[in-house]
Amino acid sequence: MQQSLVLKQALSWKMNQSLHQSIEILQLSGIELYDYVQKIAEENPLIEDIRPIDQQVLSQFHGETNAFENMNASKKNMYEQLKENVYMLSIPEDTLKQAVFFGIDSLNENGYLDITLEDWAANCQLTIEETEQALSYLQALDPPGIGARNLQECIQLQLKEMDCDYPFLEDLFEHHLVLIAEEDVSALAEKYAITEDEASKLITNMKLCHPNPGKLLEQEETEYIIPEAAVFREDGEWQLSFFNWSSPTIQIRDDILQMDMPKEGADFLKEKKKEVEMLEQAIQYRGKTLEQVLRIIVNKQLSFFEEGLTALKPLTLQDIADTLDLHVSTISRTISHKYLQTDFGILRVKYLLQRETRKGEGIARVVVKQYVHQIIADEDPGHPLSDEKIRMKLEDLYQVYVARRTVMKYREELGILSSSKRKRRTNGSND
Repeated sequence: MQQSLVLKQALSWKMNQSLHQSIEILQLSGIELYDYVQKIAEENPLIEDIRPIDQQVLSQFHGETNAFENMNASKKNMYEQLKENVYMLSIPEDTLKQAVFFGIDSLNENGYLDITLEDWAANCQLTIEETEQALSYLQALDPPGIGARNLQECIQLQLKEMDCDYPFLEDLFEHHLVLIAEEDVSALAEKYAITEDEASKLITNMKLCHPNPGKLLEQEETEYIIPEAAVFREDGEWQLSFFNWSSPTIQIRDDILQMDMPKEGADFLKEKKKEVEMLEQAIQYRGKTLEQVLRIIVNKQLSFFEEGLTALKPLTLQDIADTLDLHVSTISRTISHKYLQTDFGILRVKYLLQRETRKGEGIARVVVKQYVHQIIADEDPGHPLSDEKIRMKLEDLYQVYVARRTVMKYREELGILSSSKRKRRTNGSND
């Protein structure tokens, strides 16, 4: 009986060890996986070589033989990463862009704004309204919560990103935060006249909020940005081709296994062989899961590769998990730190997952935000459009049906002033 118990415990430990390794490897990028295997090889005499790179396949997409020349190997701190992402925002004026850079430099290490709007405005020679616009651009950067002036605003910015932007949040933070701490769903629902499902979702999402978003941009090691696979058109068909470093091949020294040696040495090598077998299984699982997930994403987003941003479709981690009958956390780990080589450059896989504007509409939020940006860019500067008129144009031009409040939310996320403030700035510039 005791022997059976010990055997089960040993088997359970082995299974847990194997599962832990599979999970760890699943979330590594190709170059991180190569480094991981290299470290194991240093302590395993059976591993002779690791071959991750096929230069011929690489040159097909990069036009050169040195894979590492296309890597971004520089170590970037929080401030540098945020400044890089500023160029992804549509900021109309250089003075505003410089003000956003100043705001980034005014963040503390936790990502909070360490300067008053008045001092920010004075340093950049802007009005308070212009500075507020610069702040809205800063707070539109990832991760959500960056640029907050206090913990309450930090949490609210993150909840806004999660679609939990309730009008009563300020009152909740100031007077009834104990309801969140005690997870009192019924009392929270009754107090603010929401359903218990909404109250439960709010409590869950608040737990997911990070109190120090700047810490999420810390980089302890050099980060290499290199794609796992390439999406390209060949003979009129879209193809997905994986680079070899995505699934490194391990070569074993069979000659050592065939040598005569004492039992202690033979047992040691036997254990090291099992280590290699577990490692190879974990690598195969990573490769198989990554391929399944990327193929679903690419097939779903083929219109994006054909037409660009406005053709992106709604797609979530849950959609992929349901298709593959896997847990959402597995899909999340699979796409973590993964990139694709495309005609638009190297894209983060996560970018191809977009939430829906409204359930059943079939339109990604990023697409509607692009439409809003285009409508405002085309408006008469002397007669800027109100949020209601933008909503009507969305219906007329793009057959997109959203509420005026949604238009306002997307406009603010784009860092664009309200129509009255845009008109005031236009009139001011004509004086």
